[in-house]
This record gives sequence, structure tokens and C-alpha cells, in this order.
Amino acid sequence: ALLFITVYTADGFYEFVEDHCVFNSTKLDDIEYIRSYYYNKLEYTRFSSSVGKYVGYTEYGVRNAEYWNNLPGELSRMRNEKERYCLINVGNDHEAAL
Repeated sequence: ALLFITVYTADGFYEFVEDHCVFNSTKLDDIEYIRSYYYNKLEYTRFSSSVGKYVGYTEYGVRNAEYWNNLPGELSRMRNEKERYCLINVGNDHEAAL
């Protein structure tokens, strides 16, 4: 699985976003793209290409998910991340492993 993390810190608190791809083969249908938003190690919002929309896990995360799910073009952009972000990187990782 691919993993990229962005970290923001201030006064001992931190927020980070994690993008990763879960895959069993290099076929696009076998790849899942996930973007998770965390605050102090607690995941509060997630986009999964399998679900096709944002899901919130806390009160704040639910508000974020509702907002992002209603932005014009946002879901389309995130759904395209599986192909744009994962497909080429999964292919590279698969080739390197062989």
C-alpha cells in the first residue's frame, strides 16, 4: 500500500492527512483510494473510492463530510484520484516488487 502523510502542528496538537492505496493487483477495479483526515491521532473524516463519498466519524468530521459532499466537482475530483494517484504508483510498486 502507498502512504503519504502531511502533518500540521501547533502548540503540541497536530492534524494530518493520509492518502493511501489498497490493492490486490494492478487492475483499476482491484484498487481502493482512501484519504483520511486526523486530529491528534483520531480519524475524523474519510473519503474512500469504494464508498464514493466522504464519511465523518466525529461531530466535526460529519460537518466536513456534508460540506465536501455538497461541493460541486469535489466528489468527481476525489473519485478520479484512484486512477490519477493510485494506478501509476501501484504499477510502479508492483514492478519493483517483481
